[in-house]
Amino acid sequence: MMENILKIENLSKQFAEKIIFSGMNIEMENGEIIALLGPSGCGKSTLLRMICGLETVEEGSISIYGKNGDEIKRGITSNVDAQLVGLIFQKPVLFPHLNVAGNIMLGMNNPPAKKLHKEVAEKYLEDVGLSGFSGNNIETLSGGEAQRVCLIRALISEPKLLLLDEPFSALDVKSRRKIALETKQLLKQKGISALHVTHDPEEAELISDRVINWQDIVE
Repeated sequence: MMENILKIENLSKQFAEKIIFSGMNIEMENGEIIALLGPSGCGKSTLLRMICGLETVEEGSISIYGKNGDEIKRGITSNVDAQLVGLIFQKPVLFPHLNVAGNIMLGMNNPPAKKLHKEVAEKYLEDVGLSGFSGNNIETLSGGEAQRVCLIRALISEPKLLLLDEPFSALDVKSRRKIALETKQLLKQKGISALHVTHDPEEAELISDRVINWQDIVE
């Protein structure tokens, strides 16, 4: 029997008088990739922000199981180790004053000397088909290339759980499908669990081991 990496119990969220969702329950096994499928504006991004500690938990609980099987239970005052949970946003978040290698090094817990940045970055860029891009300026990247750099930066610290907030939604359909398959392969290769939220049913099927419909997990 596989151990859980994530367990969400009776989770609810509201802002002022507006209820975003209520009564949510999810269990996720270690090494599993889940796609959470739901329409825009239903609260998927809010859920990811709650899991990684950017939004508070007022009702219900979020349990994340660490590298030694220890449990971190999220509440109003708790924090989640950045090395335990990674988050990739809908739009690429890269620093224009740094080149591709410099942005990737930001994800390393113990980055090498600056003279080795390009060499080290190239080893990771090969995994996402971007060999030779280490010295490139961020502003020269396409949307798909930028998200690949974000993916490498997020994975380089080897989080136990990666959260993906519709990171391919701005791309054309062909690019979305290609990157979804590449991402799944890379996650499986590194043994990293992932929760991917999307409104695209085909993308959900491509990237995940299991698809969960939003309406099936909330009251």
